[in-house]
Amino acid sequence: MHSLTLGTHTFDFDRTLLQCPGYSTKCFELAGLTPSDYFQFQRLSKHTRHHFSNGSMLDSEDSLDSAADAISRFAGKKDAKQFKKYMKRTSRLFHTASASFFPRTFRSPLDYLSPELFSALLKVKPLQTMHRFHASTFDDQRLQQMFDRYATYIGSSPYSTPATFSLISYLEWADGVYYTKGGNAAIADGLEKAALDLGVRFYKNTEVTEILVEQRRAVGIRTDKDTETADHIVLNGDLLTQFPSLVEESLRPRFTNRRAESTEASISAFVIMAALDTRLPQLKHHQVFFSSDYKKEFQELFAHNQYAAEPTIYISNSSYTDSSISPDGDNLFILINAPSLPGGVLTASEQAAYRDTIYDLLEEKGIFIRPHLVHEKIITPTNLAQDYYAFRGSIYGAASNRRRDAFLRPYNESADISRLSFTGGSTIREAAHLWSCSAAAKQPELF
Repeated sequence: MHSLTLGTHTFDFDRTLLQCPGYSTKCFELAGLTPSDYFQFQRLSKHTRHHFSNGSMLDSEDSLDSAADAISRFAGKKDAKQFKKYMKRTSRLFHTASASFFPRTFRSPLDYLSPELFSALLKVKPLQTMHRFHASTFDDQRLQQMFDRYATYIGSSPYSTPATFSLISYLEWADGVYYTKGGNAAIADGLEKAALDLGVRFYKNTEVTEILVEQRRAVGIRTDKDTETADHIVLNGDLLTQFPSLVEESLRPRFTNRRAESTEASISAFVIMAALDTRLPQLKHHQVFFSSDYKKEFQELFAHNQYAAEPTIYISNSSYTDSSISPDGDNLFILINAPSLPGGVLTASEQAAYRDTIYDLLEEKGIFIRPHLVHEKIITPTNLAQDYYAFRGSIYGAASNRRRDAFLRPYNESADISRLSFTGGSTIREAAHLWSCSAAAKQPELF
């Protein structure tokens, strides 16, 4: 949640795509604050344009009825009816998970030993892959590909990850997509302002070098400047890199270095931030240009740990909605799924070559960037590993391709050290996120 400026163009360091604004506002309400005093959200109309390899195109719609009508024109009446059934199924997935999983904080294996929980688990399709679920739902392969893409929201492959995570599509199609005015960084700025209003102290430009442990209790931290005592510590860095880095292995026997290193990493990203001297009329706020062979793309990323020869290309153009953050032309955040390290390592010449491949593919689709390019910055998996200590340069820490990693992620409380809690991408973090969503969002009418 930070921004980067190239000339007069401001970029978010991520997609400006927000689901469930209730997640961001809930903590303000719990603290007795008014969220709108700190940031504002805007629901986007027809937020995403989906481009397919045969030249066809489908826009997201503002309501489920409008979406069904658009799908009927795009793929036929049968798949439009299937879309309605699909939304009801994913709605049940979401609400079952909301009632049974999301409010829980998992601290030990005993938290899974509940007949009610086991029954609920069987209802959220843990044994079927996302792709198989979509292939059995839609005849049109383009729709299968479009809904399979939600596996990438958790850094995984639709051909491996459980169908449970199809509930993400329900959130996007039923509740919508939002933009934070000023960009995602406005959320971080709002959180900081609220924290300061509540008396929180920040130590900026200060690196934690060790979590201090005495008698199996976290008692403080050591930084590159000083030592601080604490009653409780929340570690929100990448668990797979930071727990091993900050706590001696002998103090965490149930989270060994070997366990961390054996985890399958999620996908990473190859990002081009392209500042243009014009606005391209073909572009919406969000767009996806799908590859012609989705299965091959994910095999290259996960099975072969290499860049896809013909990748799916995502472009966020937040200046479409908010021209003030990039007044002189589009601010294109171009994101391509990339392999984690070591496959994600690229030399300078290889970066340039892959960037040119992306620009070439976009020109085939009528999107000409090079003639209008005034500034450019490339981010690779190596940058994510070095600058953010991301596990093998991945975006989401552990992938969810294996059921163990999907459902048995590290707990939110340390099993070895009391007064130490974890949050972030490699933990069971969906609980707090989606529970806040379900508590704050009003259930839409499902046809």
